[in-house]
Amino acid sequence: MHRYLLLMMMLLVASSTWVIAQQDEDEEPLPPPRRAMGPKIGGAAGFTQNILFFDMGPINDVLISANAAPFEGNGLLMLGGQGYGYILLLPNLRIGGMGASGTRKSTSVELQQSGFDIRRDVELSVGYGGVTIDYVIPVMPRLDLAAGILLGSGGMSFKMTRDDGTQKVWNGLWNEFGNSGPNGPFNYSRTLSGSFFIYQPTVNVEFALLRWLGLRVGGSYLGMAGSNWKVDDTYDLFGVPDKISGKGWMINGGIFVGTFVF
Repeated sequence: MHRYLLLMMMLLVASSTWVIAQQDEDEEPLPPPRRAMGPKIGGAAGFTQNILFFDMGPINDVLISANAAPFEGNGLLMLGGQGYGYILLLPNLRIGGMGASGTRKSTSVELQQSGFDIRRDVELSVGYGGVTIDYVIPVMPRLDLAAGILLGSGGMSFKMTRDDGTQKVWNGLWNEFGNSGPNGPFNYSRTLSGSFFIYQPTVNVEFALLRWLGLRVGGSYLGMAGSNWKVDDTYDLFGVPDKISGKGWMINGGIFVGTFVF
C-alpha cells in the first residue's frame, strides 16, 4: 500500500515539474531591468520661435490720434536663440543665455488736395536678452519638464516716418536738414525707444527626437520694469504712459542641437 502511494506521489511530482518546464519554455523571456534615469549632462543650443501677446490697445489709441494705422491683433512673432549647459555639481540644473526680438509695422496714406499723399509708417520692435537658469525634471526617457527664469534687459521702440511722396534730391535733402525755420521739415523720421529690466519665468516640455536633436514647447510671461525712454537714442523722453509696454504672456517653441541622454 505504501509502495503504491509513494509511486503515485513520485508520478505527480514528475508531471508537475514537466508542466512547469513546458510553461517556462513557452513564455517569452523577461526584459532586462529598466535602467534608472541619471542626472542630465552636456548642453545644447538652438533656434527659438515665440509668440508674445500684449495689450495693443493703448498703443493703437496713440496711433489713431496721430492719423496712423493701428496694429491688428495682439500677437508678435519673436525669433531668437538659446544655449545652455548642465552644472554637474547640481544635478539637472543648467545655466545659459537667450535672446529674441520681433517687429511689426503699420502704414497709412492720407490723400491731399495738392496731389501729394502723406504716408505715415510706424515700426514697433520688442527685444530682450539675458541669463537663463532652469531645473529639469525627467518625466520619462526622451521627455523632460523644464522650469526656470530669465533675467536680463530689453526694451521696445517706435520708429515713426512721415513722407509727402515727393522726389528726393541730394541737395534738397541737405537744405531740408539745415532748415532753421519755425515749422521745420515736413518729411522726418524719429525713433522713440524704451529700455526695461526683463524677467521671464518659463515652463517648457522638451522631447528628444534623437540623441543630438530635441524639440521644445511651453509657455512663459515676459515682464518689464524700470522703464527709461529716449528720443533718437539721444534725448530723454518724458510723459510716456505706463500702459505702453511689451509685457505679456508668451507661447514658446524651439529646435535644439546638442547632447540628449535617454
